[in-house]
Amino acid sequence: MVKYFIVFSLSSVLFLSLPATAAMRVFACEPEWAALVKELAGDDVKVDSATRPSQDPHYVQARPSLISKIRRADLLVCTGADLEAGWLPLLLRKGSNKRIQVGQPGYLMIADTLRLKDIPASLDRSEGDVHAAGNPHLQTDPRNMLPAAEAIMKRLSMLDSENADLYRKNLAEFELRWQDAIAAWEQEAAPLRGVPVVVYHRSWVYLQDWLGLEEVASLEPKPGVPPGSSYLANVLGRTKGLSGLLIIHSQYQESKAINWFSSQSGAPVVLLPSTVGGTAEAKDLFSWYEDIVTRLLKAQGR
Repeated sequence: MVKYFIVFSLSSVLFLSLPATAAMRVFACEPEWAALVKELAGDDVKVDSATRPSQDPHYVQARPSLISKIRRADLLVCTGADLEAGWLPLLLRKGSNKRIQVGQPGYLMIADTLRLKDIPASLDRSEGDVHAAGNPHLQTDPRNMLPAAEAIMKRLSMLDSENADLYRKNLAEFELRWQDAIAAWEQEAAPLRGVPVVVYHRSWVYLQDWLGLEEVASLEPKPGVPPGSSYLANVLGRTKGLSGLLIIHSQYQESKAINWFSSQSGAPVVLLPSTVGGTAEAKDLFSWYEDIVTRLLKAQGR
């Protein structure tokens, strides 16, 4: 009896000590990249997002919970182009995770895979919060999700070669569904081409390029600089009489100046979700862009 007990106990210890295959862990800086990773990897990958949909991704606190998550990550997926410059370097330093440091396979900045807009000719801090690499709000054009998805797939496959075929298959399926969705959105949004818009912050240049919206003014005199009354009055004078004018802003942007300008100009205010979860309707990547188009058309009375 004792002999069998010893054998059973040893086998139990050996079984418990066998290493289990752990799922890859991805740390996404913004909800849109977390959602895109999910499209490519499903539940086979554990995904954490550093920011909530209601947060301005420029400003994030390096909380202990984020440090813990980044310490365990196998892959880091962020926008880049200095969008996270105020907090990501601190997180990387405190997390001390060699796998996701700059230059490592686990470090991926989506901006590095695309040609950015608004690259400044010169850098001058007096011009506000200028991004040296260009405008980082690239997620507002759904066409940018295709090269982003391919870049993510390649990193997932490199780091998790056993599931590379699955990632490639999921990418191919996503590309087909995404191209069909883009075509449908473009057809639906055709009446928006040429519509004049006033923005609060210049975070919609990629959306404007995609849909053909015409930005006529920004309520910020310089990026990141709150508007004063004289500047707002100037913008009001410059946009007076524009037919079909819309005021667009994201869920985390200041509303006092927006509401004042709307009351004086008569232009409707359109809240657009800047990421997945930015509104109740923007539940995933597909419903996010659908909600953007729907809100713009509704503001135009269509």
